[in-house]
Parts: sequence; structure tokens; C-alpha cells
Amino acid sequence: MANYEVLFENEEDIFGGTPASKYHDITSQANSEIVKDEFDKIVEKFAIMEAMLEELDDSGDLDKKIAQYALEHSEKIENMKKSLYIEFTGNIVMRLDS
Repeated sequence: MANYEVLFENEEDIFGGTPASKYHDITSQANSEIVKDEFDKIVEKFAIMEAMLEELDDSGDLDKKIAQYALEHSEKIENMKKSLYIEFTGNIVMRLDS
């Protein structure tokens, strides 16, 4: 049974919206150098994970395999995306406070 809660999240709720919308709110208001630095960390982590995956499977169909995995595990991916948005937002907010 699919979980459709994500479709009904309220962008105008008391907490200010979804994890993705909150991330975008914070990044549009935060110091651009902090946002650029945090985004660079995300891209670096992505590059490292992609290189690791390529080492595990050098068939050259990485994008196809990622798409297939996303399709087969869509609910898990949505939950992980929310968690990552919260983590990334927290990283930016923590740097703003220091």
C-alpha cells in the first residue's frame, strides 16, 4: 500500500511548509557564501558516491540503474530526500548562528 501523505503536505502549515520548501526559504535568505559552500559539500558527496558506485559496477549503465532503483524504492527515496533537506537546512542554520 502506497503512502500518499507527501501529496497532502501543507506548504502553509504552522512550521512553514515541507522540508524542501523550508530549505529553499533558508537558502534564499542566508549568506550566499555559506549556501555556496554547503552546496559544494553536497556536490562533492554526490561525486564521491557516484565514483564509489561506478567502482562497484563498471557496466556504464549507472543512470539507468539509479532510475530503476528510484522507481522500485520511491517511498524510501522520498523519505530520504526529506531527511536530507532537513539535514542540509540544519547545516546552513547552524553556520548562520556561529
